[in-house]
Amino acid sequence: MPVTPEDTAAQWAPEPKVVAVGWLLTATSALVAALVDDTRGRVLLIVAAVLLGLLALFGTIARPRLRADARGITVRGMLGSKRWSWGEVNVRLVRTRRLGRESSAVELDADNAAEPDLVLLGRMDLGADPRDVVDDLLRLRT
Repeated sequence: MPVTPEDTAAQWAPEPKVVAVGWLLTATSALVAALVDDTRGRVLLIVAAVLLGLLALFGTIARPRLRADARGITVRGMLGSKRWSWGEVNVRLVRTRRLGRESSAVELDADNAAEPDLVLLGRMDLGADPRDVVDDLLRLRT
């Protein structure tokens, strides 16, 4: 039986637990803002609720955040998706060290595309270790 591109597809998205915590914190901030008597505190809580709500909304809408198959890569954002063939995109692991802590991200450099773009995806975006994602992407590319 021949292998089709759909058989070799993989996708990554933020963990549902993290998104659920974002929604819970949004609701909690909004509730506390409604109950607090301090005007400055209320404003800060409303700002926190709006920001947390936007992050939780992004985590809900942009699913899956990254999808790959034998034909190429699709990155989903808040307002739509971008699709690149393997010939248009370069994949690599980027490591940075800040405040004594090392972090990794998947770098998708669509330098060869009709509309060049650069996308960095971290663990929160992918719900997985970026090193494992890069390994999977390079395996799918061949």
